[in-house]
Amino acid sequence: MKMKFSKMHGCGNDYVYVNCMEKELPNPNAISEFVSHRRFGIGADGLICIMPSTAADFRMRMFNADASEGKMCGNGTRCVAKYVYDQGLTDKTSITIETLGGIKKIDMTVADGKVTEAVVDMGEPIFRTKEIPMISDHYVFMDQGLVIEEDLVCNGTAVSMGNPHFVTFVEDVDSLKLEEIGPRIENHPLFPERTNVEFVQVIDENTVKFRVWERGSGETWACGTGACAVAVTSIFLNHAGKKDEELIVLVKGGELKVTYSSDNHVLLKGPATHVFDGVIEIPEEICQG
Repeated sequence: MKMKFSKMHGCGNDYVYVNCMEKELPNPNAISEFVSHRRFGIGADGLICIMPSTAADFRMRMFNADASEGKMCGNGTRCVAKYVYDQGLTDKTSITIETLGGIKKIDMTVADGKVTEAVVDMGEPIFRTKEIPMISDHYVFMDQGLVIEEDLVCNGTAVSMGNPHFVTFVEDVDSLKLEEIGPRIENHPLFPERTNVEFVQVIDENTVKFRVWERGSGETWACGTGACAVAVTSIFLNHAGKKDEELIVLVKGGELKVTYSSDNHVLLKGPATHVFDGVIEIPEEICQG
């Protein structure tokens, strides 16, 4: 099967985008794993399908590099907004996108007929452990110790921004051996659906920097829902930022801006970048599953 696609990214968080407005992809989980491989495929953090919706302007399905389906992707929603506007699928600069993490509203900035950046209303953060989900006797898990091994405890905060996150603060994110500790927290038995993990360094009262280990994809250069989880946690713990003010969140691939509003909604602002378009041959055995 020949599949047309667009490669796009938000601060280096890159996905393969496919127009499924008229026809869905067969076995998209396996296709995501195939195209995401950075040696034998296109190379991406996953696959995003752009689809029609009966509840919003558009619908997106997001698949990780390991073939699992994710609920939400903040960087992905911005790129979907850019795709549908730049491709002429809508003439509106404010749209809604249906995700497994809820319906998100996106406001786009347009220059020379193309979307350059967008602001996504990411909704409200969830701290109740049962709804994240996290298996815990605590109603919330806020700056508490997570036992990784008998002699290894990691302090952190569990929060959902449409998908689960564990946010922990460190002195220096660059010196972390992320590939060692990230998977151990991602697959911790207290997170029945696994979790994304954010390691955060406070730069100053208005700026934080983090690295992220995403469930199903490993380390990525940015994570939109992760940036929101980091901002909300930073404000709650008085590490950085204030409500109703933009917090600068530095990621490996650039800069995101997050506002935690008084109405309890989190706004994510950042770029959306088109890299290239192409066509790839998907083997029949992958399409058939």
